[in-house]
Amino acid sequence: MRRRLIFAFVSMAVMIIALYGVPRAVMTAELVQSSQAQRVDRMAILLSALVSERERVGPVTADLFESLLRAEDGVTYVGADGDTLHVGATADGDDLQKTVEVKDGGTLTVTRSGSYVTQLVSDAVTPVIWIGVLLLFVSVIGAFLLGRNLSRPFVKLAGTARDLGAGGLSSEPEKYRFPEAAAIDRALRDSADTLERRIRREHEFAANASHQLRTPITAVRLELEDLSLWGETPPVVREQLEHAVQEIDRLADAITQLLALARGEAAAESACAPLEQTIRGAAERWRQQANATGRSIRTDDLDDALGSAPAAASQILDVLLHNAIKHGRGTITITAARRAEYVTVQVADEGPRPSGNSIFQRRPEQRTATSGEGIGLALSAELAESLGGHLLLEGDETTRFSLILPARG
Repeated sequence: MRRRLIFAFVSMAVMIIALYGVPRAVMTAELVQSSQAQRVDRMAILLSALVSERERVGPVTADLFESLLRAEDGVTYVGADGDTLHVGATADGDDLQKTVEVKDGGTLTVTRSGSYVTQLVSDAVTPVIWIGVLLLFVSVIGAFLLGRNLSRPFVKLAGTARDLGAGGLSSEPEKYRFPEAAAIDRALRDSADTLERRIRREHEFAANASHQLRTPITAVRLELEDLSLWGETPPVVREQLEHAVQEIDRLADAITQLLALARGEAAAESACAPLEQTIRGAAERWRQQANATGRSIRTDDLDDALGSAPAAASQILDVLLHNAIKHGRGTITITAARRAEYVTVQVADEGPRPSGNSIFQRRPEQRTATSGEGIGLALSAELAESLGGHLLLEGDETTRFSLILPARG
């Protein structure tokens, strides 16, 4: 029992740590990477502005960048005349990179070392791993202590049962912290008392029966012996009397054995992510399925300043793309734009527009259904409202869903 308790507790702890720690580590890694990517983007925009200002007063030189770059950063500036200026670390294949156009012509590319970003991710994820290891160690210790405490009453009860079987049960009951264990102990002691009374009665019966039978048997034996010793008793009769005495002795022995046998019996228990990245990620997830049906997914006209969105936005996009693939026609197009304080993401296909907005409502048969079929759009509308936005069905002839969310970042 103790081993099963320890195994169950440790397994539950490992499951909880895995369900929390793995997503946490992944989210931390993604957050570090997205943070570094945003910094590279901001640095590229800043340096492009500085380059524009410098070009007004003179040529762009390396000293413009050196004071602003770290050891892990690099800048490549290609002027309008085609001249190239590189400052800082040499770009590698896994580096973060952002290329922007300079206002007066030319391009500026900012890179950040991929090994540096990997080190940052490692530094951020390592505490999560150590916390998981520590929690696992504490869980193992706690499992052993809990298993010992929970199994201790049953070990005592096993001893009580052995004492009961040996007939040496003490009269003083054990004190248990668990009511169930105390109830079992009381039941064992009550059973012991009942068995003791029954055995005592059986012993008394056997003793009384032996006493009551031995007296007349002894008397009959004496009379038969006297008859066998009488001189006038014929030899044939004497032989029969001696045989009868032997039978009486056998009966007496049988009673003794039964009495000895009778005396010998024993009683035996959300983080946010860049919206542009979320949109492109959703498109990539569903692209293969769309291609399998001879269709395609396009992500055009994505605003560069969409900001971020909660993770639930990705779920809504998944539902819209799945709905477009399953019920729509033609090319699926995803567009997004930021207007004032709101961001609008549109998922459109070339299929006919459903009539009305009843597709966002749960039908009565769906409220108790367990398959989840047909409730995706209703759930998406509820998620959008929970995020402070709306999910609308627009378009005149073709289908176009618009997800409107408050702008973040």
